[in-house]
Amino acid sequence: MKLLSQTLPDPPPADPMPLAAAWLAEAWQLRPQPNPDAMVLATCDAAGRLSARVVLCKTIVASPGYALFYTNYDSRKGRELAANASAAGVLHWDSLHRQLRLEGRVLRATAAESDAYFASRAWQSRVGAWASEQSAPVASRVQLVEAVRSAAARLGTPDPTAAGEPVPLPAIARPSNWGGYRLWLDAVELWVEGEFRIHDRVRWTRELSPAGPHDFAAGPWTATRLQP
Repeated sequence: MKLLSQTLPDPPPADPMPLAAAWLAEAWQLRPQPNPDAMVLATCDAAGRLSARVVLCKTIVASPGYALFYTNYDSRKGRELAANASAAGVLHWDSLHRQLRLEGRVLRATAAESDAYFASRAWQSRVGAWASEQSAPVASRVQLVEAVRSAAARLGTPDPTAAGEPVPLPAIARPSNWGGYRLWLDAVELWVEGEFRIHDRVRWTRELSPAGPHDFAAGPWTATRLQP
C-alpha cells in the first residue's frame, strides 16, 4: 500500500487544507476500512454537556476550508449545534497510520448542496429520512418499521423494508429538517504515526469572521509543530 507520505513536510506547508483533502481522497482510493469518511463529531449543548457520534465527512473543501456532513437538523447534534455552533471532528485511518483532527464553527450548507446530496442517496435512505424523527424515543423496532412503511406510502414508493427495486421511482424531495452542515475550520491537526510512538504532529490555526449565512472569511494559517 503506497501512501502520499510517511511523514509530514518539514517545514510544514502554509495551508494544511490541500493535504487534508488529499488524505481523505487517498483513504477513499485505498479503502482501508468500510467507511473511509467516518468522522467522530463532538458537539456541546448550551449547558456545556459534550456528546460525540460518528458521521460521514462527505467532502473536505480545501479552499476556502471546511468539511461537509449531513444529518437531521432536529437530531441531538442538530439541536446542540443550534445552541452552540462549534464542533470538533476526528478521522482516524488506523491501517494508514494517520489521524486528522478538525475544529471550528458550524453553519448550515446551502439548500443546493443539501438537495444535491440528498438526491444522490439510495431511495430507501431518502424514505428513511422522512420517516425518522432522529434522536426521538420510539416504543419498539416494530413501530419504527411501521413509520418507514407509512412514509413510503405517503411518498408513493414501495416498502423500503421489502426486497426489490421500484420501477419507475417517484421523485423524493428533501425534507426541510434534513440537510448539510459546513464545519468551517479554525484549527486543523495532521498526525502521522511514528515508530515507538515518536509521532509526527502539526497543528494549524486561523481566525474566522462571519461572512453570511453559509460562510466565514478566513485569515491566514499559522503552523505549529507539536511533540508527540
